[in-house]
Amino acid sequence: MDTSINPLYQNIGDELNLGILSSVDVIQTLWGGYGELVRLTFSDKSIIVKHVKLPKPSRHPRGWNSDLSHQRKLHSYQVEVNWYQEFSKSIDRRCRIPQGLKCFQTRNEWLIVMEDLDTAGFGSTVQQANTNHLRACLKWLANFHARYMNTQSNLIWEKGTYWHLDTRPDELEVLKDEELKQFASRIDNELEQTQYRTIVHGDAKLANFCFNDEGTSAAAVDFQYVGHGCGMKDIAYFMSSAVKPEDCDKMGKWVLDTYFAALQEALRYYQPKLEGIQIEKEWRPLFDIAWADFQRFIKGWSPNHYKINSYSEELTSRALAYLKSKYISN
Repeated sequence: MDTSINPLYQNIGDELNLGILSSVDVIQTLWGGYGELVRLTFSDKSIIVKHVKLPKPSRHPRGWNSDLSHQRKLHSYQVEVNWYQEFSKSIDRRCRIPQGLKCFQTRNEWLIVMEDLDTAGFGSTVQQANTNHLRACLKWLANFHARYMNTQSNLIWEKGTYWHLDTRPDELEVLKDEELKQFASRIDNELEQTQYRTIVHGDAKLANFCFNDEGTSAAAVDFQYVGHGCGMKDIAYFMSSAVKPEDCDKMGKWVLDTYFAALQEALRYYQPKLEGIQIEKEWRPLFDIAWADFQRFIKGWSPNHYKINSYSEELTSRALAYLKSKYISN
């Protein structure tokens, strides 16, 4: 699409009384060719637009292309529309997200219009995180999980994350790791049958966080796969994206300790009637299980992916050993 002359973008400005459109900057194209993310600068302010084009693409970047994957993407964009319309009306500075401004939808296109976090002081992204960045993201996740602890909504995914088992039968079918394949449903059950459930971001990778100039405070974007679940799913996935594989062994305890310290504080703020120690007691042992859950997906989806490494295999082995002792020994 030629964004420089797209009349839809000036229409957004007219609808929101933003003045004259002066520039259109493509931030990135959406995964699988489903549209683009753009920054629109008007005479009064700049905004971000997630412009989704619905027609099914002819190919997938990694060879995965099916009606199931197409429907999963479409539902994910509807979830994101719901999120910005219903969950982003008020600004929470403890777990900052872009404020949703308006959503436009036609038969073939969706436009999710949101606040530009650059103008809110979160104009930095990083490819390699230092401890400040890691701490800021873990604190964001802790506050997000605490805020939405025990929240239920039919507007988001019943199970959060883009890799959960129910939506990934194709990847499970081709998984070569037979033991992991055998225990896939039990891994899923361990994560789903927890007493304490929250709303998880569902795609909490480093690339989906923006930072202040000092890297001490974070905001998060991209809510296509937000849904219900155990917070360890976000933490395991975040660590796999933000910590180098060779550093994971020495950083693992620090990541969990940092997150749970922040979670305890956040629960006192958002959920003072809940026992934070009990939530940590239930969730902390599920870190290995959550990692194995993502490993099940990644080994079926992209068997040569860099996230399949000795640390990931070790955590998966520990998770499987626990499940074998629980299910087979009894």
